[in-house]
Amino acid sequence: MRFKNILHIFGAIAILLTLVPLIAADYWWIRVFDFPHTQLTILTATAILAYLLKFDIKWVKDYVFMSVMIACFVYQISKIYPYTPLAQFEVNTSEQNNPNKQLSILVANVLQKNEDKQSLLKEVAAKNPDILLLLEANTEWHRFVDPSLSKKYKFYKGAPIDNTYGMLLYSKIPLINPEVHFLIDDSIPSIDSKVKLASGDTIQLFAIHPTPPMPQHNPMSTDRDAEMMKTAFKSRDSKLPVLVIGDFNDVAWSESTALFKNVSELLDLRIGRGLFNTFSAKSQIMRWPLDHIFVSEHFRVIDVQRGEDINSDHFPSYAKLSLESEIAQEQVPEPPSENQLKRALDIIKKEAGQKDTRKEN
Repeated sequence: MRFKNILHIFGAIAILLTLVPLIAADYWWIRVFDFPHTQLTILTATAILAYLLKFDIKWVKDYVFMSVMIACFVYQISKIYPYTPLAQFEVNTSEQNNPNKQLSILVANVLQKNEDKQSLLKEVAAKNPDILLLLEANTEWHRFVDPSLSKKYKFYKGAPIDNTYGMLLYSKIPLINPEVHFLIDDSIPSIDSKVKLASGDTIQLFAIHPTPPMPQHNPMSTDRDAEMMKTAFKSRDSKLPVLVIGDFNDVAWSESTALFKNVSELLDLRIGRGLFNTFSAKSQIMRWPLDHIFVSEHFRVIDVQRGEDINSDHFPSYAKLSLESEIAQEQVPEPPSENQLKRALDIIKKEAGQKDTRKEN
């Protein structure tokens, strides 16, 4: 009976952790449960299997317990399934070979306090991306990497800030009118730029690194979600093929990222290919996908990888893409519903209201 009680406790925890993220509130202590979904699925499956192997299911309470556990497990699997090789690709694989329409991207949260800067340069040399986005890059990082990177990357736009939100964008191909914006807070930059490919095609790039919900600094996810929604509307309004890249401080399957995807009408390279967990590089168990590369329907995939360890708490994200606008209609996403657009606008309005309240105080 003692072991059965332990399983009941594990089961109750699994049920609670499944239900908490469904609460429509943006407090950090609720939104944090969006993250360990894979780990929760394994916990639930283990509890179900142990219960079935150890005990006879013959009492009503056993049937009720197992029914709830199985329902939770099915729900959990439904969230993860799209990121397995069993699912259909959301962004199809390229079958063309036109180097002038190709570009590669490396997104790396370098960890501001990381003193092993050579590992980042080694990874850049190995992947040799056309576009390189460095996050958490402060003035020290900029002074160290710029002499090396500027030799290969002729185009640059950055905001090296010493607050873990510094951002450096390097490119081998022309950046057209790159701009640093502060969408939510005057200390948290984002970068917008058009990019001109060798073919002459122009694409729109948005790079973001919104602040996460944290108990000591920002107990709500409103700021993060509002920056994502503002970027989603900019992506939606763009007449050009769009890339949105960065560390979202949010997992791929959360309600916030799903809403961002719906409103922006962008696609996720990982669907049908894998999770590509980038955080935390310091843990073998607690890992989830926080760094993202979203694309419009104009792109096809040549390669997607999780980068090598650069001694940061994040692994880099790498993708090589092909611009194939002529067959974009084959993977056009569903347009957002009126309710989804309203939810996104409500998040932006809520953040604006909170900002006004902070100014008054």
